[in-house]
Amino acid sequence: MAGTFKVACIQNCAERDMAPSIAALEPLIRAAAGAGADLIQLPEMATMIEPRNPLVLEKAVPEAADPGLAAFRRLARETGAWILVGSLLFKEPGGPRVVNRSLLLDRTGAIVARYDKIHLFDVDLPGGEAYRESATVRAGGEAVVAPTPWGLIGLSVCYDLRFAYLYRALAQAGAVFLSIPAAFTYTTGKAHWHVLARARAIETGSYVFAANQCGVHAEDRRTFGHSLIVDPWGEVLADGGESVGYVMAEIDPAKSAEARARIPALKHDRAFGESGAATTMRAAAGE
Repeated sequence: MAGTFKVACIQNCAERDMAPSIAALEPLIRAAAGAGADLIQLPEMATMIEPRNPLVLEKAVPEAADPGLAAFRRLARETGAWILVGSLLFKEPGGPRVVNRSLLLDRTGAIVARYDKIHLFDVDLPGGEAYRESATVRAGGEAVVAPTPWGLIGLSVCYDLRFAYLYRALAQAGAVFLSIPAAFTYTTGKAHWHVLARARAIETGSYVFAANQCGVHAEDRRTFGHSLIVDPWGEVLADGGESVGYVMAEIDPAKSAEARARIPALKHDRAFGESGAATTMRAAAGE
């Protein structure tokens, strides 16, 4: 496994149109690369947070025509950094919905891997907040582990964070880094973001890279920020707070093997039956 490297998580406040969002991201990417970042991660929906579903479908374009992806591929070539595009919304042929796709770019701008978000955010939150991601997004169906010069990285997006089995599968497939770009709402982020990100690192003995959107977006949509880099023992190495910018940390891939040797839980899966578990629970309750 390769030696240490530096990861940066960019934290932006995407607008409802792509052009200003891309313009705001470009100097942040250059600044992170200039500070020595080898891998730069962007948040979910990095170039567009459009609250109105019909407008999402109107504004999204196919992957090959997306101006954000073109800009990020160019910036990878310019800076020599790998760029993990947290996610972009792409139109796909043959359907009325888009895909929420994460892409890993190497330092030449080539697309190394694609992952379409599996778990979609359909919830009603206290205070009247409601989200129906499935109204515009078609769910993906495949987990993805991708190669980097430093080891394998498991790809995911935002709401996936709540489904621990996905990260266990990624780690058991060899991932030592977990990518969790997000646009976590302020309400859910304040309650759960840090706990869940640290839990995924601890459960799998993996580094977690979690760039998150921040600030107030169109029509008062608010995201939590606090982009995180977490080590395999669950320690937060960097926290982006609530302002636009980036955070960076040095990553030692050997720390993953050390954590997994100390707590080898990834090797301790056991099958169990629901009926047996129910019997045990009844007995424990004195029935």
